[in-house]
Amino acid sequence: MAGAEVASPELVELAGLLRRARSVVALTGAGISVPSGIPDFRSPGSGVWEKVDPMEVAHIDAFHEDPVRFWRFYGERFATLEGKRPNGAHRALVALERAGLLDGVITQNVDMLHRKAGTRELVEVHGSIECCRCLVCGGSVPLGEACARLAGAGDGVPRCEACREPLKPGVVLFGELLPQGAMERAQELCAGAGLLLCIGSSLEVFPVAGLPLLTQAAGGAIAILTQGSTPLDDLARVRLHGDVVEELQALAAELGVVA
Repeated sequence: MAGAEVASPELVELAGLLRRARSVVALTGAGISVPSGIPDFRSPGSGVWEKVDPMEVAHIDAFHEDPVRFWRFYGERFATLEGKRPNGAHRALVALERAGLLDGVITQNVDMLHRKAGTRELVEVHGSIECCRCLVCGGSVPLGEACARLAGAGDGVPRCEACREPLKPGVVLFGELLPQGAMERAQELCAGAGLLLCIGSSLEVFPVAGLPLLTQAAGGAIAILTQGSTPLDDLARVRLHGDVVEELQALAAELGVVA
């Protein structure tokens, strides 16, 4: 058709791999949410961790030792997430899943955008912002309620109503173990994948960065779509560097799927 864009050779190869794979799984990082207006963590000049030391505000020890500073950071971060919506990259993955071409999404993101987009098989290995809980009594409240308590807190810390201890966001902090069930499911999906599509992840944070190696060890292929370099680039069967929304929508179109 006149005016139609021709898919790149890399994209055509990726579409072929996806069609032939026994199972296709996506592993997503912060880069997939950047088009939704959520800054990533490590990009030079714009990454969250360029502005603040994660060990001082996003470590479990920081939560215990200085909950006021901890919540000053997380309160601001939650404010930036409010109202954010899934973008075309999230929707393209949903379309592939609904078409039977994608078996699941493993995400390092806590922003719930995959959920909002409609992904059915979703593994959130770093938790999510859905709720906050008390580490003493185990009480849990939705994020909105935690934010309301934060706004009304004289000391800058939202607290558990039952025991007055600080609430902790339901995200995995530095110094904490990832949820065992989520990691086991992620490992199962990657070990069984004929193709693992790594999207918007630096592939630097372990143990998640080791998941592609499970796919490779089982004979599957790795494809990487992210604008920055990763330690696993040399292992990738296909390496895409373009805009995450444009590339995934083009992949869906190449496969005849409406995203």
